Amino acid sequence: MKPTIVVVGNGMVGYKFCEKLVARSSAYQVVVFGEETRRAYDRVHLSEYFAGKTAEDLSMSSASWYADNDIQLHLGDAVQEINVQQKTVHTQSGLVVRYDYLVLATGSGAFVPDLPGVEKQGVFVYRTLEDLDQIKAYATNAKSGVVMGGGLLGLEAAKALIDLGIKETHVIEFAPRLMPRQIDAAGSAMLQAKLGQLGLQIHLNKSTSTIEGEGHITGLRFNDDSLLETDMLVISAGIRPRDELARLAGLEVGTRGGIVVNSQMQTSDPSVFAIGECALYDGMIYGLVAPGYEMAEVVVAQLTSANKLFKGFDMSTKLKLIGVDVASYGDAFISEPACRTIVFEDTHKGIYKRINISNDGKLLLGGILIGEAEAYNMLLQTVNNKIALPPNPEDMILGTRGGEQAEGAGVMGLPDDALICSCEAVSKGDICCSVNDGALNLDAVKKCTKAGTGCGGCVPMVKDLIAGTMKANGQYVKNVICEHFQYSRQELFDLVKINKLKNYDIILDHYGKGDGCEVCKPLVASILSSLWNDLVVKQDTIQDSNDRYLANIQKGGTYSVVPRIPGGEITPEKLIVIGQVAQKYGLYTKITGGQRIDLFGAHVSDLPNIWEEFVNAGFESGHAYGKSLRTVKSCVGSTWCRFGLHDSVSFAIEIEERYKGVRSPHKLKGGVSGCIRECAEAQGKDFGIIATEKGWNLYVCGNGGSKPQHAQLLAADIDSKTLIQYLDRFLMFYIKTADPLTRTATWLNKLDGGMSYLKNVVVNDSLGIAAQLEEEMQLLVDSFHCEWKEVVNNPQLRKRFSHFVNAPTEKDPNVKFESMREQVKASW
Repeated sequence: MKPTIVVVGNGMVGYKFCEKLVARSSAYQVVVFGEETRRAYDRVHLSEYFAGKTAEDLSMSSASWYADNDIQLHLGDAVQEINVQQKTVHTQSGLVVRYDYLVLATGSGAFVPDLPGVEKQGVFVYRTLEDLDQIKAYATNAKSGVVMGGGLLGLEAAKALIDLGIKETHVIEFAPRLMPRQIDAAGSAMLQAKLGQLGLQIHLNKSTSTIEGEGHITGLRFNDDSLLETDMLVISAGIRPRDELARLAGLEVGTRGGIVVNSQMQTSDPSVFAIGECALYDGMIYGLVAPGYEMAEVVVAQLTSANKLFKGFDMSTKLKLIGVDVASYGDAFISEPACRTIVFEDTHKGIYKRINISNDGKLLLGGILIGEAEAYNMLLQTVNNKIALPPNPEDMILGTRGGEQAEGAGVMGLPDDALICSCEAVSKGDICCSVNDGALNLDAVKKCTKAGTGCGGCVPMVKDLIAGTMKANGQYVKNVICEHFQYSRQELFDLVKINKLKNYDIILDHYGKGDGCEVCKPLVASILSSLWNDLVVKQDTIQDSNDRYLANIQKGGTYSVVPRIPGGEITPEKLIVIGQVAQKYGLYTKITGGQRIDLFGAHVSDLPNIWEEFVNAGFESGHAYGKSLRTVKSCVGSTWCRFGLHDSVSFAIEIEERYKGVRSPHKLKGGVSGCIRECAEAQGKDFGIIATEKGWNLYVCGNGGSKPQHAQLLAADIDSKTLIQYLDRFLMFYIKTADPLTRTATWLNKLDGGMSYLKNVVVNDSLGIAAQLEEEMQLLVDSFHCEWKEVVNNPQLRKRFSHFVNAPTEKDPNVKFESMREQVKASW
């Protein structure tokens, strides 16, 4: 008979041990006991459960995986006792199973402070799907919520409350800063400011003394005797290793918890191993999933006569907390005089970057990134592989300023043993070998090496390695959409057009495979809208919530409504209607930078009613939610301004009316200025028009955002008719050839030949496609429809605008809008 391995715990690490073992050996009989009734699921992305993912989506295996691999799985049957002398485990249901080897993967539990009132209704922890189900059910009647704990899990829990529509969400932290184990005081202050702008209220240096309320929570009393009223509390104040079974069995545990293990992950009993958050190695509990996977790999090595030891693990981490990038790597807290520190801080954009370099300036020791973390992967590799720093180390966080990248720099310059995917312990050499063996896309490399299948943080670097290896081999690098479509956006665009396909499922059947994903579904929806101007909300496959509800989702789960106001020109009657609607539905109003009025705080169920009032008053959708034309801003022009050369307002209205609703790879913004004084800021737009004494100058491919870029002159001193011709050609050429989510400025930067080539195509018709581009644009112009009006007049589409399928048709009169403007100002 095969020797038996019993695994206690069916979480991520327990499952990963089984996966690694069956891939390496069939010499053992494996028996797994799980306390929960569900198969192992992805706790790293637990908060996505509130964003629409199901328990099955989060599951790490198929329902048949265990049986297919001859693993006995017992769910909902917790092990209650281990007898290390007899080598048996005893379960809650009465099972007694003998083992040859025992693997403890019991993980950790939430640390719950011993506070008076902690047992009250409305107090939760944030660890399992069952916890999330309870939080979700209770939150339906809660107006405010508090999270106890300002670490990684605490901020994830705060995001969950925001996703559930809790308007007033607080985070309380005992320490003087958020995330004290990952980021420094300056980084924490920047993070706090960013979260405050999103409506999250932070309370530092707070120690709770009592949970107030009779039967259910009504507030938190602090040691300074202040009171914070709340309807619910989520405790995320840290973790405690689940070592109680080991304790009862007489295995050695740490004074502060955790099952003591050696470098082979053996406990004080050589036939018993411990892995994951229950294991204490060299006095440390590793609270990330990647070290747990490494521990699982070490145990599998011991059981299959391989030579691998656990030597500690790099705790660098990158994540997105409530939409804000946060990362720390290497020795993040080392300070002068032990090192030199370079800091970049932009309080306007909420960006903080710190790098710690050796005193001789040769090596990167660690650092912190807040608000922008694109450089994280390369910075981490630079630390881990002791790569020599460039002459100007600040370029690593600010980008190169002139000159070319140094030879050997970038991902291809890393050594072969550089660890790219820490979750699955995949090196650069492993990935490059898989590409050399025929794995020529991300999906194939994932299947071959499992790189990128964990947290996903390494995926950009994996893609770069695939492209770099293929180029080094002289192979053609194809820019495919995703693993479901082996085409670029431009190729798929042409295929859909030529074959007149108008449905995602048909396109997937013809040119794709699988079921699609969150990358290709909205991309195909965009292509269909760009080609046929079909109503985007009719496409069941769209993933983006803004397109799904024809409005921009805001913090707290409400939406904003932006009616179109071409050229910023509006009548008094329409202004009155906007005011009346805002007053009726309790909406916050703001004049935008694009000369429109934005109404914030609308609930999904109210959207069709709001639109109906606007449509009846002559308004149309402003498409503020779509990858399409947003606005064409104008100055007052010659009508009013003494410097104005032409009527910029009328021309801006004409341009906006022409291109309204036209879908594209990214949002488009335009501007028309009546003179060179540029009051409409036209040269900062995707297309900008400036009046001259002889006509108009047309500028293209400018944009604002995090990397502003001036538009470049495409044509000078042209008349209105010629300008619209050129604009038709330019916009349609961009729509047909740009990659998804690529702004016009980035598109031009990557275009072979740059502006000279673009001028030849648009102005000189070097490709002979000018007439075709104009014809295709005219088709879109002629087929315009107001998406709001389509929904208002279609009862079936109108039914979609509900929070839940069984939601009442009448609005709850107890739900009222509360302005947060003063609270936000106070947080500044």
